[in-house]
Amino acid sequence: MLLGAAFLMATSAIGPGFLTQTAVFTQKYLASFSAIILLTIIIDIVVQVNIWRIIVAAGKRGQEIANDVLPGLGYFVSLIIVIGGIAFNIGNVAGTGMALNTLFGLDARIGAAISAVICILIFTSKEMGSAMDRFAQVLGVVMVLLAAYVAVAAHPPVGEAVVRTFAPTKFEFLPLVTLVGGTVGGYITFAGGHRLIEGNMRGLDAVKEATKSAVFGIVIAGIMRYALFFADLGVATKGVQFDPVNPAATPFLTVAGVVGYKLFGLVLWAAATTSVVGCSFTTLSFIKTYFKPVEENFSKFIIGFIVFCTLFFIFIGKPVTLLVFAGAINGLILPITLGSMLLACKNKKIVGDYNHPTILLILGIIVFLIEVYGGINSLTGIAQLFK
Repeated sequence: MLLGAAFLMATSAIGPGFLTQTAVFTQKYLASFSAIILLTIIIDIVVQVNIWRIIVAAGKRGQEIANDVLPGLGYFVSLIIVIGGIAFNIGNVAGTGMALNTLFGLDARIGAAISAVICILIFTSKEMGSAMDRFAQVLGVVMVLLAAYVAVAAHPPVGEAVVRTFAPTKFEFLPLVTLVGGTVGGYITFAGGHRLIEGNMRGLDAVKEATKSAVFGIVIAGIMRYALFFADLGVATKGVQFDPVNPAATPFLTVAGVVGYKLFGLVLWAAATTSVVGCSFTTLSFIKTYFKPVEENFSKFIIGFIVFCTLFFIFIGKPVTLLVFAGAINGLILPITLGSMLLACKNKKIVGDYNHPTILLILGIIVFLIEVYGGINSLTGIAQLFK
């Protein structure tokens, strides 16, 4: 279950928006983007470890802890996470449609409907948790291997990337907030934590193992981010113009032609479908404690959520800019969710005998302040996405 929770979190993060954001920002910042990625990974680990340890120690879901901190806060946290989850999941569904269009030439709407049925089948299983874990693990490994192959084949300037990791020529807060939001913002950071709670992993004895799982999840996402970055960088430094409609496909197509384009379709489908599963599970876990019918029919409501997002895409569609926008918005949500968890970590009424490490609390507060400052500074950049 620990491995499953790590992969559920990682694959929830690695969706169509993850691929799109990496391509868009690599094209803009080139080798200097590596500095932003590294800082993002460090922030992600701090956020993830803080939140997962507190959730497992308290033995409660994020919204329940937030309500214990301040009556009503959990309802607000649930509301903003559900809104962000809907936005992200529509993008995930759109990604599944784009992927099957790439692979087989199917209409994106038909592809989305087929993919939705596959995701729904997971939640009809009697062993829903195990099925979800296996799905995330298998497709997670496939994504990383294919991205790594393209990264090597693109022959990126690794030396320059190493130098710019520590001496970037350009740095802005929008990509930082967007990447953090797309990796541990909104519902994503709670995906694995709530999976552990569903699997009845709670209390002091589970904290150490939960920490390992949290770090491993970020490492998986970080490896995938760097693999995509190097693939994108190798192409961008050669002067290749990225496809504005589907920028993430450009390095795959450039490096391996039609075969590469099909590989991209497979990566995109794996990323999108696992994100649909992770997003749907986690988003609904934020409301199941408030409504008894949801608690008693959890899998059915997850299926309904997938159907709703699929129908929304089929009839309205989803632009690439909204995938970037969703990550940025989730980054703005993060200070609220992280802040509520940090307020709980020293409250014995919530975490019992658990002693949250002071260094983690200090680092969490630093990240909280960075995210608040970065979020405010990125508001202008978010607005520019729609000009």
